[in-house]
Amino acid sequence: MTGVEWLIESFGCAESRLQDAEALAELFNEIVSSMKLHPITDPVWHRFPEKGGITGVWLLQESHLAVHTFPEYGSACLNVFCCTPRLPIAWADLLETRLGARETRVRECRRAYGASD
Repeated sequence: MTGVEWLIESFGCAESRLQDAEALAELFNEIVSSMKLHPITDPVWHRFPEKGGITGVWLLQESHLAVHTFPEYGSACLNVFCCTPRLPIAWADLLETRLGARETRVRECRRAYGASD
């Protein structure tokens, strides 16, 4: 059995969206809904002082969803880990819509749980 993990970096994002907890919550909700994921609790958010970014994490039955925003660089880093195989969503389109990202890089990693996977 294997899982899949996506490491996603978006650049050229709107600074205001990277500091907007509601916008990031909407992004999380869209990812969870689109991928048919199952949260086990509410997401946890940490806002850094002044014009700093936001870190958020959501524990899922499938594993986790996390985001770290860097308004000073116009970037966001996301991590989505699912313990069972899943199809990816259109990450670049989603992050362009939600964060104003001009460029998105996605790395997909298959995660094996046993040596013979």
